Amino acid sequence: MENKGILSVFKNKKPIIAMVHLKGDSPQDIFERAKREIAIFEENGVDGIMLENYYGNYYDLERILDYISNANLSIPYGVNCLNVDTMGFELATKYNANYVQVDSVVGHVKPRDEATLEEFFKLHRSKCKAYLIGGVRFKYQPVLSEKTVEEDLKIGMTRCDAIAVTENATGQETSMEKIETFRNNVGDFPLVIAAGVTIENAKKQLEIGDMAIIGSYFKDNYKDFGDVSPKHVKTFMDEIKRIREEL
Repeated sequence: MENKGILSVFKNKKPIIAMVHLKGDSPQDIFERAKREIAIFEENGVDGIMLENYYGNYYDLERILDYISNANLSIPYGVNCLNVDTMGFELATKYNANYVQVDSVVGHVKPRDEATLEEFFKLHRSKCKAYLIGGVRFKYQPVLSEKTVEEDLKIGMTRCDAIAVTENATGQETSMEKIETFRNNVGDFPLVIAAGVTIENAKKQLEIGDMAIIGSYFKDNYKDFGDVSPKHVKTFMDEIKRIREEL
């Protein structure tokens, strides 16, 4: 795949992917809530969605992917199967997802195991057509690398189609220093700001980043455990449309 291929999946420049966390009190509640959230995102101009088993489990994730794959959505969708990356690739293939997210593609394993990780990505990417968004020095991931971040970014670019950058926690603003460091080292390789984007910082961050994944900011309390607010989604996407005209 060409490096910039993932950006061609979206209709607009500086695309915004909305995260579906699969919150709910029961499997049925998780499913119905996810369907409502997806409808809100689609109706309010979000460019794509990401399904993640942040609260729900694997079966919840597969159920909503099955629904989406038959729903004729007007926007692309992807999957992040937390902690078991193999299954993210499998689900993406089975349900024709446009992209997969893996929270770390380099540096989170012992140096001895980097060769194994290299072959892991070669194997699964050879079988999966979805584009891969890969984290480097990503939130909640251990840093076991003995290499510099600059060296790991170069390796990361050989393993995925877009590099994802965050600070240290869900919803925490990613520092401009870190975003700029990543950009300076990846050049024109697609860069995804995957946490902490708000209506206040969106312009300065998207001047450097190519796209963003939004979860917490779309919630009614701006926290990951909140409920998706149609008002927050619309207000944010209206601002993104204005930003696009200036960039």
